[in-house]
Amino acid sequence: MIEPQDRDSDEHDEAVPLPTLPPMPRERVPLQKSNVCSRSYFMVVMVFFHVYIINVIALLLYVHYNNSPGEVLATPNRDEASGGSNHHKPPEFKQQQSDSGFQQDMYLPRLEGIRVGHVQKLSLVPGNVHEMRTLSLKPLLFEIPGFLSEEECRVVVQLAQLKGLMESQVMVPEGQEELTEQLNLSPEEIFNLLDLNQDGQLQLQEILTHSRVRDGIWLTPENLKEIYAGLKADPDGNGLLSLEEFRRLGSDAFQRFLQQRGVKSSQLVRNSRHTWLYQGQGAHQVLRDLKKRVARLTRLPSALVDLSEPLQVVRYEQGGHYHAHHDSGPVYPETACTHTRLAANTSTPFETSCRYITVLFYLNSVEGGGETAFPVADNRTYEEVSLIQNNVDLMDTRKNCDRSNLRVKPTKGTAVFWYNYLSDGQGWVGEQDEYSLHGGCVVTRGTKWVANNWINIDPDYQRQARYQQLVSHQGEEDEGEDEGEGEQPQSQPSPEQLQTADSHQEL
Repeated sequence: MIEPQDRDSDEHDEAVPLPTLPPMPRERVPLQKSNVCSRSYFMVVMVFFHVYIINVIALLLYVHYNNSPGEVLATPNRDEASGGSNHHKPPEFKQQQSDSGFQQDMYLPRLEGIRVGHVQKLSLVPGNVHEMRTLSLKPLLFEIPGFLSEEECRVVVQLAQLKGLMESQVMVPEGQEELTEQLNLSPEEIFNLLDLNQDGQLQLQEILTHSRVRDGIWLTPENLKEIYAGLKADPDGNGLLSLEEFRRLGSDAFQRFLQQRGVKSSQLVRNSRHTWLYQGQGAHQVLRDLKKRVARLTRLPSALVDLSEPLQVVRYEQGGHYHAHHDSGPVYPETACTHTRLAANTSTPFETSCRYITVLFYLNSVEGGGETAFPVADNRTYEEVSLIQNNVDLMDTRKNCDRSNLRVKPTKGTAVFWYNYLSDGQGWVGEQDEYSLHGGCVVTRGTKWVANNWINIDPDYQRQARYQQLVSHQGEEDEGEDEGEGEQPQSQPSPEQLQTADSHQEL
């Protein structure tokens, strides 16, 4: 009897401790691990957070200093004011030549647009801060209000009036047949070149594009149909020229017909008057200051700015216009740049004004019209034939300025500048930026005064370097001769002295 009781007691003794076992050791260990994990996790998060913040700050500083004027555009230091050089001065051409030609030791800075509407602050004039706003990325286009003071605008206009303005008539002289003979092109070859879409027929827009560039006369599709009828060039009247119909026309048939008929000023590619103002040593202080300001704005080496075209001042009366065009043309192997043709040492049938940058100044506020239009700014694609569709000519600034993607209102003292060429990716000039197509809308009321500074750079680095060397040597020779005669040394030769009068082409 005792044994069963003992067995029951033993069983009871073994069951009692189970529910009363303290859970503390089991709970304490995970708690310590949790604290350690939480603390470690917190430290890792904080480290990554600080690294992220530091990277963001570094990126913002990089963007700021990479796109802000920096020390080059700050107020001039003593060395710069005294004409000396310092490490902030843009690099000049180093006159070193190897057996294979000039080594490229020059880099062309190029401003960044970031995005449309982006504003950068510039220090172009001591004690004054300018704001530069990005207007488009294709082309890379900027606007700087207050670039010129009212007094500077007045002086530039008066200097242009004092010198006298000439008609800006863009007309190619006679002699097209001689040029065709020099090129040794048959009618079939010319037809094939003009037939842009290669459909075996010349459409109205294909003829118009060629005629406007060559003859300087702005023909509309209606004008062209009238010429076809007068020359009996299109017997079937479908507005298309076949190869056989094209053969019956001379290379200058359009020009001869228009000269006999007469051309109105409104039918010209450009209807304005202009003059050129020298900006080198001995020029008016306002003009010299303006050139220095352009160099600081573009950040280009002073040699390139100094040896570019002089300042062009243009006046548009009421009804004046400039149809859409490119300031600079594409450069092919058979094409030479106007400003370097003396140093090219080759004979080429074509020349173009290689204007890397255009800086346009508004010298007054226009009462009505006169905007600068960019028909295809920031378009997805660019096709020349597509500029004329459904009887709408986007290049016609007298009729279709309101259809342009971008229009800049002329405001006194404001400057706009854009790149006419892309970068080649190696710090030099690349291909033509076709999106830089622009024109002057018709002035509907009042008068419009503008000025242009073009920065000439040859896409061929060797030609540009050779031209630079030629100008430098010529300047040294002239200075040596003047000093030998006991006279005061004169300034280096300007583009006006090195280039002939017809070098300033209106494209």
